[in-house]
Amino acid sequence: MKRVTILIAEDEKEIAGLIALHLEKEGYHCIQVFDGQAAVQAIQSQSIDLAILDIMMPKLDGYEVTRQVRVKHNLPIIFLSAKTSDFDKITGLVMGADDYMIKPFNPMELLARVNSQLRRSLQFSQPQGAHLTSVLELGGLIISPDQHTVTLYGEEIDLTPKEFDILHLLASHPKQVFSAESIFQQVWGEAYYESGNTVMVHIRTLRRKLGEDQNKERFIKTIWGVGYTFNA
Repeated sequence: MKRVTILIAEDEKEIAGLIALHLEKEGYHCIQVFDGQAAVQAIQSQSIDLAILDIMMPKLDGYEVTRQVRVKHNLPIIFLSAKTSDFDKITGLVMGADDYMIKPFNPMELLARVNSQLRRSLQFSQPQGAHLTSVLELGGLIISPDQHTVTLYGEEIDLTPKEFDILHLLASHPKQVFSAESIFQQVWGEAYYESGNTVMVHIRTLRRKLGEDQNKERFIKTIWGVGYTFNA
């Protein structure tokens, strides 16, 4: 069985070592790098299953690392940063991160989030039942779970893994209304903890990529006070 490899990109070596210590106790293989450029090179040259990125790093910050990585790679990315504002969190999620943790952090919580992200990633990398892998074709939108791709009128739309998961969830159940809590629990695979903004940010960027705005809800419709539905 392939050993799971986790990249830790953190310029404070003591913190990187602490993270590696806890992850390796769980059987994960860890690669430590100490600047953003080395992080990009590691992901491009090695088989990395998940990346934990600091934001403030030499050479390239975590945002730029994520931007470059997302061009070709869909591995889960967790930001681990001392930046605590909502703006920083939203920026990280919009850039393509799957999760955001604030320093100082609880190593056991980080481990739980790593496990959660890997479970989600594994679900999309292994063959599933026909009811999950069926291609969805809805009003010019084609969603392919097997290829993890989305096209709109023949043009491929570049989505992050979480954006794809949200769209696939909604499109698989047209007209059904999902609350932010339900979306978070099903897409992130963990308990809902004041994560309404996380869902809202992902919905906002997903709509933008689909060419929608507040006055044009072609695919994703807001049911105010309730949640979101796919407007098939």
